Amino acid sequence: MIKCSLDSQLGIEILEKKKLLFVVNVDWFFISHRLPIAIEAIKQGYEVHIATTITDKLNLLENHGLIVHPLNLNRSGMGVISIFSEFREIFSIIRSVSPDLVHLVSIKPVLMGGISARLNRVPAVVSSVSGLGFIFIRNGPISKLIRIVISLWFRLCFGHTNQSIIFQNRTDQSQLTQLTGISNKKTVLIHGSGVNLSIFSNTKPSDSKPVVMLASRLLVDKGVREFVHAAELVKVLAYDVRFILVGEPDFHYPLSIQQDELNQWEKDGIVEIWGYRNDMHNVLSIANIVVLPSYREGFSKVLSEASASGRVVVTTDVPGCRDVIENGVTGLLVPPRNSEILAKTISLLLDNPARCIEMGKAGRARAEAMFDVQKVVSKHMRIYEALLDKVSN
Repeated sequence: MIKCSLDSQLGIEILEKKKLLFVVNVDWFFISHRLPIAIEAIKQGYEVHIATTITDKLNLLENHGLIVHPLNLNRSGMGVISIFSEFREIFSIIRSVSPDLVHLVSIKPVLMGGISARLNRVPAVVSSVSGLGFIFIRNGPISKLIRIVISLWFRLCFGHTNQSIIFQNRTDQSQLTQLTGISNKKTVLIHGSGVNLSIFSNTKPSDSKPVVMLASRLLVDKGVREFVHAAELVKVLAYDVRFILVGEPDFHYPLSIQQDELNQWEKDGIVEIWGYRNDMHNVLSIANIVVLPSYREGFSKVLSEASASGRVVVTTDVPGCRDVIENGVTGLLVPPRNSEILAKTISLLLDNPARCIEMGKAGRARAEAMFDVQKVVSKHMRIYEALLDKVSN
């Protein structure tokens, strides 16, 4: 997008690119969930910046044309000193870039960036709430107190007069709307970050030994332990099946599975552990059943990709998981934290391979209708344009 200004001395019109700044917790998350939006924005003439914690993705971001501002965000730290330091960094980057629009992704950037954008008088703000995190899962007194504080903080960061707040599921949208009192006119529902339907294609499952797969970061609240216990229960029933964990621990996250536990599971022959993979279209094509017994999600990307790959899904009846599937049509819902019912549901599908294929086909049709990444990108572009039009008018 191009903005125009007039050189008073020369009397000529100067074309300037609109500046878009993403503030995101970590580079790999941005690449997997938001990069197509940035690429399209660059195509449409935006000057696109990103402030994020850098792991090993700097060259990839720069090669796509983004201007990168390294940021040090501790994704698990909630101490006062840590929060103040991170807030100051975000504030300083926003001030130096002076964007026309800032797009804040995930909780910390939304909270800190929302206030920083208001203080820096950024003309337009997009806040993407990609799940409410482990604080909204826990039920202890400390977690409840933190939720109250964060709810008040959300109220402040949602107070910009020219702002759109994107939610990925209706539960998060309803919960935060009630907690903060924000107007429904500010909120938008977009189901996930989209799937490239040309890469994730509906291929026929292998006729060899059935594969039941969980692909995610290996965290407690992704239901990894329930998956492993369910695998034990299914194997006791003498099913000849492979259970595979794809992903790696995230030791920056408070509820990460530890490496010694993973090693023990593999040593005991309960599951195969494949580690991190960046070719999920190939990985999911190996599976017959894709499982995610998560405690809560924003909108599960891997379940969207599994549906696009024509794979039946078993997941939990919680926000961000139940929203992805049509229960009984494209997958089956089970209660969270219940390995026994999970094992029974997996066994039911293993006994009915024809039903798995039928539900997988329905999942592909749902993905084509709802999860196409191009549709998701287009929705974001329309949001940007609407906000910036208000500024120019």
